[in-house]
Amino acid sequence: MSKAIKWLLAAAGLMALLLWPLTRPLTVSGVDLPDHRPDPVNGEQVFIAGGCDSCHGENLAGGLELRSGFGTFLVPNISPDLATGIGGWTALDLVNSMMLGTSPEGRHYYPAFPYTSYTRMKVQDIIDLKAYIDTREPANNRVGPHQIAFPWSLRRGIGLWKLMYLDQAPVVAPASADPAWERGRYLVEAVGHCGECHTARNPLGGMKLSMWLAGGPDPEGEGRVPNITPHPDGLQAWSAADIVYYLESGFTPDFDTVGGSMVKVQEHIALLPASDRQAIALYLKSVPARP
Repeated sequence: MSKAIKWLLAAAGLMALLLWPLTRPLTVSGVDLPDHRPDPVNGEQVFIAGGCDSCHGENLAGGLELRSGFGTFLVPNISPDLATGIGGWTALDLVNSMMLGTSPEGRHYYPAFPYTSYTRMKVQDIIDLKAYIDTREPANNRVGPHQIAFPWSLRRGIGLWKLMYLDQAPVVAPASADPAWERGRYLVEAVGHCGECHTARNPLGGMKLSMWLAGGPDPEGEGRVPNITPHPDGLQAWSAADIVYYLESGFTPDFDTVGGSMVKVQEHIALLPASDRQAIALYLKSVPARP
């Protein structure tokens, strides 16, 4: 073995030792949780705003295949089934999974699970969400493993990905102290995870926050997800009232109708209080206009 190769292997080994602690899955402990009495009624509203059954199915049994350039991800069972769902999870387990992308077994979740958005959620809302999910009917369905090729199959590398893209800071700085605007930001940036589809991504799958909500390739593989910023390419011609009406009825200002995967999203938002739709519209009209 040549001296150059020896130095190269030594450097690689040193780099691995330095990166290993940086890439460990992070968790919070029970003492970090607020003193909060779980509220399943609020949890149901969080569930609706997040559209959880859009991916996990009406019975929450999972199994939907999400195809991507990195491989095929299988949506897990999140029903309260003890054997195949999350019935054995604690509220802390759900907090760690949604805010830090870490499983109860201490493994990184792939960011096909949109924890880069959920990390901005309120801990109390996640505790309430768990309380609501526990009221649902258990569904026994064991979902198989993801179909991911090397090198993406090395989960430890997701720790580096999180260092670059997992950030609890708001995407858009507060425009005012208006509680309605802040509620809209929370629904769009966190619970509703709108940016996961409406924001383009780089080759590593990280959202390009400089192009926040400006649209991008449809994750289902056909067409594009529209621009929803107040740009001429997006919603500039729509008033806040138009956005509210669209979210409530599914009809655009020119009498077209919602389509594709947005159908279920719109149907869920229509179930929220009218004030939430108004808050979403207020936020969308305030974000930076991007082409």
